Amino acid sequence: MFRHWPLLFIVIPLAELYLIIEVGGQIGAFWTVMIIIGTAVIGVNLLRVQGFSTLRRAQKNMEQGAMPAMEMMEGIVLAVGGALLITPGFLTDTLGFICLMPAARQALIRAVIKRGNVQMHGFHQSSSYQSYSEVHPKGNDGGRTLEGEFHRKDD
Repeated sequence: MFRHWPLLFIVIPLAELYLIIEVGGQIGAFWTVMIIIGTAVIGVNLLRVQGFSTLRRAQKNMEQGAMPAMEMMEGIVLAVGGALLITPGFLTDTLGFICLMPAARQALIRAVIKRGNVQMHGFHQSSSYQSYSEVHPKGNDGGRTLEGEFHRKDD
């Protein structure tokens, strides 16, 4: 899987250069640069809004005792989308904006999970999450929980 990564670092910049030159030839260099800057500014603002929304959902899930697994994965996809948006170019901006769309982002995460590259405890196809108490009723987790006390000793 990882043997094709170096190829991406060659193909994507070349595709970006080609697109920038073609668009610049059609609308001019000034407007091409303005579009690239504009998409970065718009994208960063959308990223901020989506990031705060995801953070609020994660906090809500944690307050309810549920693992915010999807929200953590969405945070990763949002970070990748943000990096793509600040990278100059039309192809990376398009991919970055796709990462910002909630439906596309969740579909991408589900596809990665379904493929088996990521495993999350308590995640199901229906995007429902189970809290610890639902998975292990009455604290019975098969003997994996150690009970005890903690005392801090400062020297």
